[in-house]
Amino acid sequence: MQVPQPDDRAQRALTSLVLPAYNAGGRAERTWYELREFLRWAPGEWEILFVCDGCTDGTPGRLAELTRAESDRVRVLSHHPNRGKGHTVREGLRAARGRWRLFTDIDLAYGFDDILRLAETLQAGADVAIASRLHPESRLLVPPRLQGYAYRRYLQSLIFSSLVRLFLPVPHRDTQAGLKGLSARAAEAVLPHLRCRGFEFDCELLTACKCFGFEVAEVPVCVRYEDAASTTGLRTVTRMVGELWKIRRTWRKRWLAAAAAPTPESVAEVEMPLPPRAVRVAAEQAKPRVAGALGGYCGR
Repeated sequence: MQVPQPDDRAQRALTSLVLPAYNAGGRAERTWYELREFLRWAPGEWEILFVCDGCTDGTPGRLAELTRAESDRVRVLSHHPNRGKGHTVREGLRAARGRWRLFTDIDLAYGFDDILRLAETLQAGADVAIASRLHPESRLLVPPRLQGYAYRRYLQSLIFSSLVRLFLPVPHRDTQAGLKGLSARAAEAVLPHLRCRGFEFDCELLTACKCFGFEVAEVPVCVRYEDAASTTGLRTVTRMVGELWKIRRTWRKRWLAAAAAPTPESVAEVEMPLPPRAVRVAAEQAKPRVAGALGGYCGR
């Protein structure tokens, strides 16, 4: 996929919102109608980028037709074959023209109030901002029938965040929330160094931000559970243990060599604690593989 170079004039006050999609079906159409209303009242200048990851259900053509009247501020990008959510988000952020670049899931699990709050955090000077479901001010809206599911998800999140902090120099308790944003400066510095193509992309992104010295602001959100469908389950968490180990090995080398590499700013040396031997052995024995793409790239 050709990645257009950002226009410096358009970048001055533009905010970009990137939505990765894989065989989103009717969800893509419903999301567009919600985004169209958002564009009518949202403060400031916005652009929307749908990035279709090897879709086989006609999603790119459907979105192109739906958004034709808004082609000046909505783009539909597509590539083949399917390459994973991480690759898709990275390409969308690179193609974005905004001074501030956000990405979220196509099911819009986070409302527009949350998206605006994250954008305002970036516009106030943060280079990186992430939604945090574990922030003291975050709220969780759960119907009674999904309370058990929400509690299991909460426990999974705690376990996985503990593994992330064990393997990587990432202090944040919620690395996998599906709403994050970067300034153009941070995106242009960090993105060329990222290699993860699956759902482990978020962990590599935050590791890179830490190594490049970018502060990460955590933003409270309101999470709504409407169904029990999710792309992050116990099997995914198990697979990602191997990916965490791979990210660790890659970035240990890179942060030591970064001082000699031409980068926009100095790279901070980060002390990465060594996991216990039992955990290292388990990670080495795991079979790392990119998490498979699931329809729609939906998640919370």
